[in-house]
Amino acid sequence: MTKSITTLAATLALVATGGTAEVWDMPMAYSATNFHSATGVQFAECVTTGTGGALEIKVHPGGSLFSGGEIKRAIQTGQVNIGERLLSGHQNENALFGFDSIPFLATSFEASEKLWEAASGPITELLESQNLHLLYSVPWPSQGLYFKKEVNSVADMAGVKFRSYNSATARLAELAGMLPVQIEAAEISQAFATGVAESMISSGSTGYDRKVWESLTHFYDVQAWLPRNYVMVNKEAWDALDANTQNVMSGCAIVAEYAGDWRSIQYTGFTLNELAANGMTVGPAGDVLQGELKAFGEIMTNEWLANTGDAGKALVDAYKAN
Repeated sequence: MTKSITTLAATLALVATGGTAEVWDMPMAYSATNFHSATGVQFAECVTTGTGGALEIKVHPGGSLFSGGEIKRAIQTGQVNIGERLLSGHQNENALFGFDSIPFLATSFEASEKLWEAASGPITELLESQNLHLLYSVPWPSQGLYFKKEVNSVADMAGVKFRSYNSATARLAELAGMLPVQIEAAEISQAFATGVAESMISSGSTGYDRKVWESLTHFYDVQAWLPRNYVMVNKEAWDALDANTQNVMSGCAIVAEYAGDWRSIQYTGFTLNELAANGMTVGPAGDVLQGELKAFGEIMTNEWLANTGDAGKALVDAYKAN
């Protein structure tokens, strides 16, 4: 994949224009070893090479420049020109951003891709209205439940401190009688080590990156949903670029999205195997727990549709029609 990106960059460099070097900082919320961050780094290298160094993008992973919750606002206001964010973390701004966290609507990579095909137009339009230009989007592996004890039913979750990262995860915690605590990805390890949180719903990737086996014991692969990360540019900064530079960035974004999708799929099996290799109990949820979770999913789906109105219904209908 690195060779493919380099080849594309070399080709695009033929049409890129020279000029004074400009540097864009690119904040990312996840660790440097995470596959989203690795994809972002190669995207940045592609742009820098493709523009002949006229535009250099410097990646800042792990929430080192802005925390995850701050990144979107930083791009909108021009504090940085580019960055990556989990948009479902901004459902409080517009419920449509939570389309990728509707429980059990799209539970496979294939289904997630179809859902994104239905949502990409409305989401892109919404972002444009917020001074943001979307470059590419990459899904996480499906979400599973992490605990520090065996859990066989919702009753076993009562009172557990649950790390939430968006409105959907907080609502799931409430329905299950858990206590939601908003915690960004970079803070997960410390939160579990200090007892601020005792459980979460996330992918095997996040658990592997943060070495959660140091604090947690069980992972239930409930395949609730596949949330997505989005790389966005400040729209004013995008519009100020010449056409050749925009073409380079768009071309690199296409390759990055493909590479990110591939990495996410390949990373799924690897990370779940690593969780097990480090002592965690890894497997599907029991029938009772899975049934209770799907009942919560129906409640949350209806709530999301009520909050999004015609726009949400049109999106889901388009997805189901594919």
